Amino acid sequence: MLIKRFRDPRYIAPLIFVMPAVVILVVGLIIPVIYAGYLSFFNWDMGTPWKTAQFLGLDNYRRMLTDVGVKNSIMVTLRYTFWTTTLEMILGTIFALLLEKPIKGASVFRTIFILPLMVSPIVVGLMWKYMLDARTGVINYYVEAIGKAIPFLQNFGFVRHAYLGDPHLALRALIVTDIWQWTPFIFIIILAGLQALPSEVMEASYVDGANWWQMTWHVKLPMLLPLIIVTLLMRIIDVFRALEVIYVMTFGGPGRTTEVLSLKIYKTAFTAQDLGYASVISVILIAITLALSIGILIYHNPTKTVEGR
Repeated sequence: MLIKRFRDPRYIAPLIFVMPAVVILVVGLIIPVIYAGYLSFFNWDMGTPWKTAQFLGLDNYRRMLTDVGVKNSIMVTLRYTFWTTTLEMILGTIFALLLEKPIKGASVFRTIFILPLMVSPIVVGLMWKYMLDARTGVINYYVEAIGKAIPFLQNFGFVRHAYLGDPHLALRALIVTDIWQWTPFIFIIILAGLQALPSEVMEASYVDGANWWQMTWHVKLPMLLPLIIVTLLMRIIDVFRALEVIYVMTFGGPGRTTEVLSLKIYKTAFTAQDLGYASVISVILIAITLALSIGILIYHNPTKTVEGR
């Protein structure tokens, strides 16, 4: 029976179309992950023959458990992920709700919001690095000018700052940069979801006397919850592997205040050339991302939500 099915073009055609994607997935994702897990049991320096690799067993994992640098990178990554995803979801949803209706100039605003997505991460990092420069940055110029024009605002921080050199401000500068670049992503998805909502439900809510706030809070957002959860999951995974902008702007500094886990992996692999230990940290990053993904999917069970309603 199985052989007959494979001879039938109706069963062969879908396999032919799916096979390139499966091959790319296996070669580009599955094999590297398996190889990273295998390499994590060895001590191997880049540029040396593989025969010189020393099998360490679980020593790399024991080292990781006591590594203060890895613990710091995990905490920095969690703080960075929490603030970027939270603020991006809030701002993106607000902008989508404000520009949902066809108002005058809405197309112009939508185009402006989308522009940051078109910029390369390296260009974004360089652009914001120059704007935040302590001596010549345009942001410091205007902040200082406002502080001089209204002197009492200097007590609230309207003075020249070394944003990327201050341990208390560097991570905040990276968060602002990520929000500027990726809030449009949330905006586009939520706006598409709003425009796809059934008009019958909106009209029924309006007839029942619901105002804009009540319709948004009790009708639109609950209906968009599955889309919001998926979007949040996508951003969490993306932020956890963020590297380019942080690499260009701070390279993990000052000190290790902005050294996220992906940058820690890069430094361990290509600066310290300790590929075995870098693979261990990579396995931890994969495990954290997978745990967050499963946790969000378990927390939001569409079947359970429907039954509860």
